[in-house]
Order: sequence, then structure tokens, then C-alpha cells
Amino acid sequence: MLYTDEQTISFQSYDQQSCFKRSIMSKVLLSYAHPGHGKSFVNKELAKVAKKAAGVTFQDLYEKYPRFNIDVDEQQQLLLEHDVIIFQFPLFWYSTPSIIKEWFDLVLEYGFAYGKQGDRLRGKGFMLVLSAGAPEEAYAETGFQNYPLRDFLRPLEQTAQLCKMNFIPPYVMFSAIHERQSVRLEKHIHGYQKLLNNLVKDQIDLFSTEKNLFYTYETI
Repeated sequence: MLYTDEQTISFQSYDQQSCFKRSIMSKVLLSYAHPGHGKSFVNKELAKVAKKAAGVTFQDLYEKYPRFNIDVDEQQQLLLEHDVIIFQFPLFWYSTPSIIKEWFDLVLEYGFAYGKQGDRLRGKGFMLVLSAGAPEEAYAETGFQNYPLRDFLRPLEQTAQLCKMNFIPPYVMFSAIHERQSVRLEKHIHGYQKLLNNLVKDQIDLFSTEKNLFYTYETI
């Protein structure tokens, strides 16, 4: 189980030794990046859900910064104002779309996100929501991608750890390239609604997430 009603952890007050439940709602910042948004089947539908979700601040990075002129001060302020940081994107060449890398390079400054006195993001949740074109079995040592999916995401996971953030296993849809209006896509969308709702309600057990490599709608 990803969520529990009885045992939860505050992202703002994360303690390795204890779990507790709080009534304060978490604020979620969701940054969406898809350079081919108009032709998207999966991410376009997920973005619609995120825009409507209560407690979620949604921003489309390509729409907001079409020339990659990212406003560092604005983005850092948004990070400070939110408890959970999500990046939603399609997996591009085993990594993120380029604007997310640009965002990391500019926004996660030394002295702000890491380094001496750089602990402004300490304790915040960090999660990836992504779609992968290949099926799940492809991401294994015996599959044609040769490595597990999480291996391709290690730089992002380490980025979160360097910034003293809590990395939450990603929410993934495999074989996304084949999806349009299908029952499977509907289930994935419903799982996304549930995921965002529980993140806002701060109903996520970070200890249990360490046991999972990733989540799908079947495990939410």
C-alpha cells in the first residue's frame, strides 16, 4: 500500500524515527514538461487532472518559458511555498525533456538547494510522474532497455537527496505510446487523481515507499 489513514508523515517535519498524522494540508507544486503536448495522449489527460486538483499549483514549463528564460527567483519562491514538488513528463532518451534539466541547472543554486547553508528544500517531498513508451518488461537486465527504469532516474533521485528532499518512487505508465482512449488510460488517470489527493492530504507513508521501485495505477 502506498497510503495509510492511520500512519502518515509530514513532509515539513520528516523524522526518520517516528510517524505521525497531522491535520495541515500539504501544498503540491506540479511542473509539467512536454514539448509535444499537442500530440500527447497520456500526459495531456494527466495535465487536465492536475490543473483541477485542489491544493495543487500547476505550471506548464514549456508554455511559461518557451525560450527557456526561466525566472529563477519566481521558481525558488514557489519551491519555498510548497511541501511536495512533482515533475510530470514523458521519458525522453532515458531522461527528462530538456527544459527540466535547464530548470535544475538554474533554480537549484548552491547556497539555496545544496552546499553551505543550502538547505532551503530540506524535508520536502520530491516525485516524478512519467510515461514510458516501452512496456514494463523492457526495463530489466533481460529486457531490450537493459536496465531497470529506476536506474535511468538515478541522477534525479540523487539530486533530491543532495537537496535533502525525500524522494518518492515515481508514478509510471508503461507502453504509453499505444494509449489513446482506453480502459487502461482511464484507470491510470483515476490513479493520478488519487495520488494527488493523498499527497495534498499528507496521507503517504514514506517508510513504505522505500520498498517500491515505482508505482502504477495497480499499486496506488
